[in-house]
Amino acid sequence: MYQLRTIQNIPIQVEQAWDFFSKPDNLAKITPGYMNFKILSRSDAGEMYPGMIISYKVSPLLNWSLNWATEITQIKEYKYFIDNQVKGPYNIWHHEHHFKEINGGTEMRDILFYDVPFGFIGRIAHKLFIHKRVNEIFKYREHKIKELFGEL
Repeated sequence: MYQLRTIQNIPIQVEQAWDFFSKPDNLAKITPGYMNFKILSRSDAGEMYPGMIISYKVSPLLNWSLNWATEITQIKEYKYFIDNQVKGPYNIWHHEHHFKEINGGTEMRDILFYDVPFGFIGRIAHKLFIHKRVNEIFKYREHKIKELFGEL
């Protein structure tokens, strides 16, 4: 299993950060354009809730389009939410989004645990390009969040 951890501080109150990140439609705003990200599930649901399934189409590699679905499994308002893949390219995708009020704004912390399929071949693919792509996506998000909200 692999993991990725990121921390980003933004100069908005935790309630404002929560308002943005707890709305699934906003995910498209912080996802690289080359991924052709599109939400397929109902997009007028507003804020997420435990048990919510979010279905989308995405092209993570070489215009290879696939359906992906995650379930919001836990929420503690203004503190964290957790999504787990229920359908998609990974054996495991467990993504924790944490929010903490800090002086002058909000600390956002992402913790991602994931594993790839296909055993030995999957591990080679991870070394060759999956690891790099996952990191690129999170770096892009960091850049877009900075553009949208600034930085501390």
